[in-house]
Amino acid sequence: MGEFRFFSAGESHGPGLTAHVEGLPAGLEVSETYIRQDLARRQKGYGRGRRQQIETDYAKITSGVRHGLTIGGPVSMFIENRDFSTGKGPDGVLWTDEMSIEPSDVPYEKITKLRPGHADTPGIVKYSQDDARNILERSSARESAARVAAGALARTFLKQFDIEIFSHVSALGDVESHADINEIDWSAVESSQLRCADSEAETKMIQEIDSAKEEGDSLGGVFEIIAYNLPIGLGSHTQWDKKLSSRLAGSVMSINAVKGVEFGAGFKQARMRGSAVHDVIRPIQEWSNDGKTKFNKPWPRRSNNSGGLEGGMTTGEPLIVRAMVKPIATIMNALETVDLRTGEKVEKAHYERSDITFVPTCAVIGESMVMMVIADAILEKFGGDHINETTTNLANYLESAGPRG
Repeated sequence: MGEFRFFSAGESHGPGLTAHVEGLPAGLEVSETYIRQDLARRQKGYGRGRRQQIETDYAKITSGVRHGLTIGGPVSMFIENRDFSTGKGPDGVLWTDEMSIEPSDVPYEKITKLRPGHADTPGIVKYSQDDARNILERSSARESAARVAAGALARTFLKQFDIEIFSHVSALGDVESHADINEIDWSAVESSQLRCADSEAETKMIQEIDSAKEEGDSLGGVFEIIAYNLPIGLGSHTQWDKKLSSRLAGSVMSINAVKGVEFGAGFKQARMRGSAVHDVIRPIQEWSNDGKTKFNKPWPRRSNNSGGLEGGMTTGEPLIVRAMVKPIATIMNALETVDLRTGEKVEKAHYERSDITFVPTCAVIGESMVMMVIADAILEKFGGDHINETTTNLANYLESAGPRG
């Protein structure tokens, strides 16, 4: 049984980030250029901070690939933090000194003005620290660059099965997109400043961002991920941790600032009757002549309120995952807080440069998390030490997925 596993290491202002991926079968075509495309998508978005102008993320593959093909072993990648070699911290100390691996005699300022909404407070208690930088460097959203690099490998794998995954911003602040999910032009979303499929809503979102920036504040929102051409039956109903719904929700919830996840019609279903919620299965007369394709979709539905999941397994309909992102906790007009050393009130929490919003970025990160979970589910179900074995196993499975008569 195969397994797609991902780990990351590194700090926001350290030398760089390491991404480590296990489970990819041999024979998969991989390139640093392809990975770079997704990393560039992560850095886009109106309302992003100055750091995106400093960094040009590039993942250098350091293991697991030979002559452009995976060889079955772990794939490791390194993403340099360019800011580390030349930049300075808010106290004016070079990052090379501030984040030195070896003991340093260069004096630096410890961060003790705890930031509400961040990992600072529980982190310093859990790890018995007297400097919040030891928490914020790892808890920073900078780590997500490693996730996107690993997600690009998962995307490469899923493309072998014609599985496509997209994302868009459906709300930002008080502004909602009214784009029809069945009519979204994904190429237009990629060129959008906010990954928004509704140009009129995007204009209003930009105005919201400008207003929040002027007031030294931040904005949250909602992003939506859609995955097409998933085979029926990924995941399992047999144990709670095998359910694909559990695994997807956990992976998306792990993204910084995400505070809620729903599938399909989501929480709206609580206000609907069962007869209007559940997705009726179409009889064979309606779909048997649709045409045999590489990934024939048996048992199609007349609706998709479930978001492509029933009983913790894929139904074959598009997977629809929606997530709520809270406003960024680092805000220019910093909130009052307390000092770690004394417990006394201070007027403003520690501030380092930040974005006004990063909902579009979270959408790209969300794609990566969903892709890695699906890649794991594909390998769990179909295995294969070489990509040809995996594709053959899936094709054979789909041959028997229709009516049993």
